[in-house]
Amino acid sequence: MRHHSKQMIRWDDLDAFGHLNNAAYLTIIQEARADWTWYSRKPLGLEAMFPLMVVARAEVDYLVPIYEGSFEVDVAIWVSRIGNSSFDLSYEVASGLGIHAKAKTVQVAVTENTYKARRINDDEKVYLNQYLEESI
Repeated sequence: MRHHSKQMIRWDDLDAFGHLNNAAYLTIIQEARADWTWYSRKPLGLEAMFPLMVVARAEVDYLVPIYEGSFEVDVAIWVSRIGNSSFDLSYEVASGLGIHAKAKTVQVAVTENTYKARRINDDEKVYLNQYLEESI
């Protein structure tokens, strides 16, 4: 299963070359990730999942440029690996024009007091497994 989040490209996300700035893709997937773990759960009366996690690694493959602001994209998110304290998320940023980017982040669950890595608990593993699509 994949989570889908609609994200709006803002005019100020465009750079001097007139296309979506490379760094803006990380903001777009961050907003989609927050929707997946927080905002989409609130209306259902559910607690946020992974309220404290950090990005340990991010990679983006840029495929089809975006040349306009006020443009909506769909960000699909799924889990591609579950470890003891970390997990990998995969993303596709797409519109009717095609897949604009594919990305991957390594997320690490951390404690509130020390902000050090902690084990993923059983409830979190159940949640992650709903979205697990293992890479071949």
